[in-house]
Formats: sequence, C-alpha cells, structure tokens
Amino acid sequence: MRLLRLLVAVAFVAMGAIVGALNRQPTIVDAGFALIPTTLGVALLTTLLLGVALGGLAVTASLVLPLRRRIARLQRERIAPPSPGA
Repeated sequence: MRLLRLLVAVAFVAMGAIVGALNRQPTIVDAGFALIPTTLGVALLTTLLLGVALGGLAVTASLVLPLRRRIARLQRERIAPPSPGA
C-alpha cells in the first residue's frame, strides 16, 4: 500500500512539473490587494493547491471534528456509565 501511495504521489508531482513547464506564458494575478507577476503554470498549480487545502479544511471542520467529538463523548460514557438514578 505504501508503494502505491508513493507511486501516485510521484505521478502527481511529475504531472504538476509538466503543467508548470508547458505553461510558461507570463501573466499577472490580481489578488485584490496586490498584482502578482508570475507564469501561467505557477498560477494554475498554486490555485489548485489552494483549492485542495481549503477543501480539506472544509471537510475537516464539517465531518472530522464533529465525529472526533462524538467518539470522545462515547468513550467517556463507556468508561464512566451514568449513575442508576440519572
């Protein structure tokens, strides 16, 4: 499984390098507060990476953290069951 993950990671790095190398046209990215001169390949790869990071944060905030809280609550209830009077 580790070898498969490594091969997939190397393939995506290679594809990113190819995209960056083939899109060398100069461009200017208007970030609203600054104009950033760069190449088209760098702008594409940066935008893609930013989208993946923001998507991962959204999934973590909406799914992972609530599930971790639920698991912690269930483990606490399992360790210390409620008293008979409750």
